Amino acid sequence: MQWERWRIPIMLGPTLAVIIFLFIGGLLYGLLQSLGWNPRIGNFELSLDAYISIMASERYASQFWSGLLLTIWVSFASTFFSAIIAIFGALMIRKTRYGKRFSTFLFQLNLPIPHVVAAIGILFLFSQSGLLSRIGAETGIIGSPSEFPVLVRDRFGAGIILAYIWKEVPFIGIIVLAILQSLGEDYEDIAATLGANRWQRFRYVVLPLIMPGLLSASIIVFTFTFGSYEVPAILGVRSTRMLPVMSLDFFRNPDLNARAEGMAMSMVIAAIALIMVLIYMWISRRSVRGE
Repeated sequence: MQWERWRIPIMLGPTLAVIIFLFIGGLLYGLLQSLGWNPRIGNFELSLDAYISIMASERYASQFWSGLLLTIWVSFASTFFSAIIAIFGALMIRKTRYGKRFSTFLFQLNLPIPHVVAAIGILFLFSQSGLLSRIGAETGIIGSPSEFPVLVRDRFGAGIILAYIWKEVPFIGIIVLAILQSLGEDYEDIAATLGANRWQRFRYVVLPLIMPGLLSASIIVFTFTFGSYEVPAILGVRSTRMLPVMSLDFFRNPDLNARAEGMAMSMVIAAIALIMVLIYMWISRRSVRGE
């Protein structure tokens, strides 16, 4: 009996040790560095100077707040549009009578493609020197490639949002599709017999049923895009940079004193991600209790 009580903790011990050492240890190390602790250059005192510097100093405050707003905007827009497209894509696949397996395969085809590849693809397609601008110039739709709309490396992050939408729609869509298939169509049929039209069946029956899974997937997507580096580094502008790009720039600065500011930005990103994870856990628990 004593062994049965400790069997699961002992079996999980090595995995938990790795998680605690790499994740929690790295997080604590980053927190200490954001507070100014850096033995390499003889700094052992802890203070909030780095946080004050990035949030309130004349040198960095405008960059930080504009970068934070851009990061929130890109993450929210990417998640919102991905969720809408995913919902209607999943509904269309569920209603498909022939070729459903092939449609599902196409729907999730780009799931294993890395985000770097997606960013480079958006760059080659939608930049003013890309494929679409050259096709438009050759066919006479536009006079020259420079007249193509600025969708890549623009100050609103349109190219970054396009890359994330292309990548995250299948992720959210597969989750929504799995929920729809597990529910069946009985609830909608009952609503239809009561006189509900198509929009009413979606609004009052389908959407409430898929909402817990949809919100959970959306929070995961928002958290990932909020802390992702590679896509904004490739498709973003230099004037207004997203927080992950700014943080790494500080970290790679030859002046080791600038590392505290970079770690402070990383801690801000981690704090917002933690808040989103707590929201995800709360939604999951409510969903389980509801079921």
